Amino acid sequence: MSWYVYIAKAKTGRYYTGITTDTLKRIEKHNKGKGSRFAQQQGPFRLVYESEVFLNKAEARKREAQIKRWNKGKKEKLINGEWK
Repeated sequence: MSWYVYIAKAKTGRYYTGITTDTLKRIEKHNKGKGSRFAQQQGPFRLVYESEVFLNKAEARKREAQIKRWNKGKKEKLINGEWK
């Protein structure tokens, strides 16, 4: 199964980082108010970043955790293709 790390931008300007096997369906689910409390409070979301494919959930989770520790500026560099 293929996994992706994604970053979505909320209407408030905040970023949400998560993992999924289907990014577009996951964003749609967030925008319907389903998922995390953050998503319910901050939505709707717009997809701004999708990672390369991860072949397993564990690797995707590692990358997600790494990105979640980053500040907003570093996340924006990743989104803009200036950082890996």
